[in-house]
Amino acid sequence: MSASPLILHAPVDGVVVPLGEIPDPVFADGVLGDGIALDPLDECLYAPCDGEVVQCARTRHAVTLKTQAGVELLLHLGLDTVELGGEGIELLVAVGDRVSTGAPLCRFDADRVARRASSLITPLIVTAADGWRLAKPSHAGGARVVRGEPLLELTQEVSTVAVTAPRDATGPTATRRLTLALRAGLHARPAARLRDIARRHDVSMTVEHGGGTAEADSISALLNLGLVEGDALNVTARGERAEAALEAVEALLTTLEADDHTVPSQAVADDGPLGEGELAGLVAGPGLAVGPLVAYCPPLPRVPREGEGEATEWPRLQQALSRAGEALAQAEAQAARQGQHGEAEIFGAHRAWLEDPALTEAALAAIRAGRSAGQAWREALDDEAERLAGSGNALLSGRIADLRDLQQRVMALLAEPGQQDEAAVPEGAIVVADELTPSQLVALAGRRPAGLCLARSGTTAHVAILARARGIPCLVSMGAALDRARSERAVLDGERGRLEMSPSAARLAEVEASLAARRHQVEEERRAAHLPAVTLDARRVEVCANVGSPDEAEMAAQAGADGIGLLRSEFLFLERSAAPGEDDQAHEYQASMRALGGKPVIVRTLDIGADKQLPYLPLPAVANPALGVRGVRLWQRLPQLLETQLRALLRVEPLGSLRIMLPMVSEVSELVAVRRHLDSVAQELGLTVRPQLGVMVEVPSAALCAASLAEEADFLSIGTNDLTQYTLAMDREDPDLAARADVLHPAVLKLVQATVEGAAGRCPVGVCGAAAGDPLASLVLVALGVDELSVEPARVPAVKAAVRRLDAGRLAAELPALLGLTDAAAVRARLTSWQTAQQDTTTTITERLPS
Repeated sequence: MSASPLILHAPVDGVVVPLGEIPDPVFADGVLGDGIALDPLDECLYAPCDGEVVQCARTRHAVTLKTQAGVELLLHLGLDTVELGGEGIELLVAVGDRVSTGAPLCRFDADRVARRASSLITPLIVTAADGWRLAKPSHAGGARVVRGEPLLELTQEVSTVAVTAPRDATGPTATRRLTLALRAGLHARPAARLRDIARRHDVSMTVEHGGGTAEADSISALLNLGLVEGDALNVTARGERAEAALEAVEALLTTLEADDHTVPSQAVADDGPLGEGELAGLVAGPGLAVGPLVAYCPPLPRVPREGEGEATEWPRLQQALSRAGEALAQAEAQAARQGQHGEAEIFGAHRAWLEDPALTEAALAAIRAGRSAGQAWREALDDEAERLAGSGNALLSGRIADLRDLQQRVMALLAEPGQQDEAAVPEGAIVVADELTPSQLVALAGRRPAGLCLARSGTTAHVAILARARGIPCLVSMGAALDRARSERAVLDGERGRLEMSPSAARLAEVEASLAARRHQVEEERRAAHLPAVTLDARRVEVCANVGSPDEAEMAAQAGADGIGLLRSEFLFLERSAAPGEDDQAHEYQASMRALGGKPVIVRTLDIGADKQLPYLPLPAVANPALGVRGVRLWQRLPQLLETQLRALLRVEPLGSLRIMLPMVSEVSELVAVRRHLDSVAQELGLTVRPQLGVMVEVPSAALCAASLAEEADFLSIGTNDLTQYTLAMDREDPDLAARADVLHPAVLKLVQATVEGAAGRCPVGVCGAAAGDPLASLVLVALGVDELSVEPARVPAVKAAVRRLDAGRLAAELPALLGLTDAAAVRARLTSWQTAQQDTTTTITERLPS
C-alpha cells in the first residue's frame, strides 16, 4: 500500500511563479530540486507542513525543514537576499525546533528587503525527495493563492532508474584553503554547483568556516555558513578524485561570478532627445497607433463616509465581498470558455484576493472606527496600495492596479444611488489614463482602442500583460506630464517609446500607411497559414514547429504547422525529481501526436549531458562540458534511461507519423548502434512498423560527413545553435560572444551547404535551430536547399509567407558571393540589400494562393 500524499501548503499569500520563470538559473533550472515559487503579498512566511527545522541561514533568509518521511524542504525568502546580511528579516524558529503546518517561520520588512534584493520571489524547493515524487503544480503562473491553501503534492514512488551512487567515503583526502571571491557570497547558485562538483567527482566534501562545518551535499547547510566575499574557508574532499574535485571548487569559488541572474530590466524608451510635442514612456506593448487622445478617469463609486455601526456595516461588507466574488467567478468562467486564459487567471487571482484576511481585517478596523462598509473598504485598499507603491519593487508596484480593481468592484456594490455612467471611449482612440485596472482594460478592449498611454503602472503589471496579449500598443510610466496631453490626432510609437501629440501631415500619412500594410500582411499570413509554403520558383518547403509540450503542439497545429520539427523531450525530465517512467512518457508523446492529427512529429531523444544536468542524473565533470557526455553519448552511460524512452516512443500511434531524432551525433557508428537497438526493441514488442530515425547535425564532423550519415539516416536536421557554437568556438551563453555567434557567418553557411550536398538524393534535410525563424537566415537556408524549416509556433504563418515571397533560385545564384564574404555582418548587409532590391519583383500572397 502506498503512503498518503504529502501536502505542502502555501507558506504565504502570494502570486504563483513557476520554477522555470524564476530569474535565477539555480532555481529555474531545477539545480536545487523541484518546486514552485510565490511572489509574497504578506510579510511573514509560515511552515508549509509539519517538520523539524534542520537549517537556518546565518543571514536569516532561508529555512530548511525535514518531514518525518525524510523529505527536506528549502524555503528561500527572495533572490540574492544573502547580501542583506539579515537586514529586515526576523527568524522566529531555530535549528531543532519542531513546527506544525502554518507555524510562523520568519517575518520580514517587504520594503527594506525589496530595495536591496533583486526580487521578493520566494522559492519553495524539495531539496531531498527521499523516494517521493512531486506532482505537477495545480496552480498556473499568475494564480493567486492564500496562505494555508494546498500548493504542492508529493507521492511516494519507486524510481525505475538507479540515479545515484554512494559517495566515496574512503580513499585519498585533500584540503585547500581558499578565499571566497564571489561578490554575492556563497548563495544558492554556487552552493548548488559545489554540490554538483562533489557528486560528479564521486567524493565526499566538507566546507569549514569560522567554526562551522557543512557537507557539500546539503545546500541549506552551505547557505547557513553565511560566507561572504573575502571570507577564508577550508574545503576537504575524500575520494579517488579528490584533487580534481578541489581544482574545480577552487575555480568556482575564487573566480568572479558573472551577473547573469538579475531581474530583467524593463523595456526602455528611446533615450534620444524629445521632439516638440513628444512624451516618453516604457514600452509595455509594441506597435504603432494613430488616433485622438481620450482621457479615461472613471471616479470611484460614491459611498457614505460614516457608518451605522459594526453590527450593520460588517454584514454589508461581507455581502458585497461575496457578490463581487460571484461576479469574478462568472467573468473567469466566461474568459476560460472564450479561450482567454490569461484573463481567466487574473480574474481568478482577484477572486482569491477578496478573501485576503489582511484586507478584511483592516476594513473591519475602519468599520469599528466609525466608517461605512464602502469607506472602510476604500481606506483598507488605499493603505495597501500606498504600501506597495513605497516598496520600490516593480512587481509589487505592478499590483496596485489589481487592488484598485477590487476596490472599485466592491465599492460599486455599496455605492449611493444615482451615479452617472462613465464617459464612453470611441473606437480607435488612444486612451490616456493615470492607470488602469485589469477589468477596466478588458472592458475598454471591447471598444477597440488604438493604444494605451498610462502615467503610472509598469511593464510587468497585469494590465501590461493583457495589453500585450491583445496586441494593443501601450506605453506606461509616462509621468504627470501625461495629464496635460491633448491631441485630435496623435501617434503612439511603441517601438521608440514615444507619444507624438503634434505629428505632421507627412508623419501621419507615413504611420497610417505602415499600419495598413501591417494589417494586410498579418491578415494574409494568417489566412494562408494552413496552406503549403511554395517559393516563387515552385520549391515546396515544409514549415514545422519547435515545441516542448503537448500544449505547444496544439498551438502549432492551430498556427498551421506542417508538423513538429522538434519536440524537446527534456520537458518530461526537467519537471520532476526522478526520471519519468514508460507510461508517463508514452502518454505525453501520444498527446503531441494526437494534436497534429497524423502530420509528422519529430521527437528528439533526451538531450541532457555534462553541460546541462539533471539533479537525479549526475555525470562526471569534464574540463569543457559542451564537449562532454551529452546527447546520443548518454546512451552508453545510462542505457536503461534511454531504453525506457525508446519503448515509450514505440507505443505511440500511428508509428508511421513518428520520427525519432538523435542529438549530438558526430559519426555514423553512433547512428548504426541506435538503429540496431531500436530494431531489437521493436521486435520484442512485436512491431512490424518502424518509425523513421534521423540525426541532428550539430557538430562540424556531422556536417562534413553528411553523405555517410545520410546513407543510414531517414532524415537530417541541422541544429544551427550548436553548429554555430562549435564552428566558431564561441560559447552561445557567453554574453560577450553571443552577438558574434551568428549563423550567417560564411563558415557556418558552408557547413550547411556541405550537409545539404552530402544528403542530396539520400534523405531530406531540415533546420530546427533559431536560424529557421530568422527573417534573413531562413531565406539563405532555403536557397542552400534545405527541405524543412522548424520554428516557434507563433512564427509559422510569417515564415510560410516569407517562403512564398522568395525566388530561391535567384538567391541561390548569389550564394558564391555571400559565401566569399569575410564575416556574418557582411553577409547580413548584402542580404538586406538584395532583399530590398527584390521587393518590387515579387508578387503578393493573395495572387499566388492555390485555388
